[in-house]
Amino acid sequence: MLVDMDYFYVACEELRRPEIHGKPAIVGADPKNGTGRGVVMTCSYQARAFGIRSGMPISTAYRLKPDAIFLPFDFDYYDSISARVMKLLEPHSDRFEQVSIDEAYMDVSRKVGGYSEAKKLADRIKSEIKDEIGLPCSIGISYNKLLAKMACERAKPGGIGVVAEGEAAGFLEPLPLSKLYGVGIKTQEKLEAAGYKRIGDVTRANVMDLFTLLGSYGIELYNYSRGIDDSRVEENRDVKSISREATFPEDTEDRRAILNMIHSLAEGVAHDIEAKKLSFKVVTVKIRYSDFTESLKSESIRRTNGLEELSAAAESLFLANAVSGKKVRKLGVKASDLVRFKGQKRLSDFNKKGS
Repeated sequence: MLVDMDYFYVACEELRRPEIHGKPAIVGADPKNGTGRGVVMTCSYQARAFGIRSGMPISTAYRLKPDAIFLPFDFDYYDSISARVMKLLEPHSDRFEQVSIDEAYMDVSRKVGGYSEAKKLADRIKSEIKDEIGLPCSIGISYNKLLAKMACERAKPGGIGVVAEGEAAGFLEPLPLSKLYGVGIKTQEKLEAAGYKRIGDVTRANVMDLFTLLGSYGIELYNYSRGIDDSRVEENRDVKSISREATFPEDTEDRRAILNMIHSLAEGVAHDIEAKKLSFKVVTVKIRYSDFTESLKSESIRRTNGLEELSAAAESLFLANAVSGKKVRKLGVKASDLVRFKGQKRLSDFNKKGS
């Protein structure tokens, strides 16, 4: 099973702001009347009706729906809700793998006797999450992680999708390339330029042609197009965040010194992340000013384990949120929403295309 919480950040906000339920709501950066920097982290389905999507520049979202409800990102709150969800899910599984703040794979092979029982278990899980926490979710059920993930996407929002043995080909073949996990925009462009339009076209391809086009990754996509994925549900109970902080010898407004400090802190965090073989998706910057007031700002980015991405996100957060004219006393950089990193080899390492 793949359990994926629907529009998670907004759904969490609905728990403490019931009045926004059913309205176009967006969690992300401050739109600043259309001039804000940053992106949409997630949005309600009512907002999606106006063309708003996760990862979209917040300024674009504002132009599409200026009277939408724009909410700041509150990672600590969302993380606390996520912990409750995961604690509820884990006892239902033989093996349990949390892959992000709002997603988890569950191997239930010994818990159920077939797809009918698995569907009943999924119904029970959905009801428990709704009754005990108040959140909606979608669940995909299949015989491997790839198909469970894709079945879950088909079932959104709020449904249960099942792809049993013998159904994979009929399920996969008619879908557009963008629905195959591991196919990003650049890969899709290469495949379409070579004449591949749907997943079935990749299934029927000569595997060596795909190898020539995409290297060894072409062979992986060839297997995925046939519903082949042998990655296991892997237990993971890793640290939730890694951070570094430092205080300036003297309070300062020197942007060069501040940005150098941010890069140095990011280097330390990235070193720890690499050593622990993790990847991250959320970056947080803490700014303490000379008057001891603090600002804590977070941004969700494309999952990575790279210093360059961490440093760039941290710098962007500071520049977008620092109060002009106030001296900085202390800085902190944190990476969170951590999962085990093994390159683009496992399905759970691929980036989600909205939730």
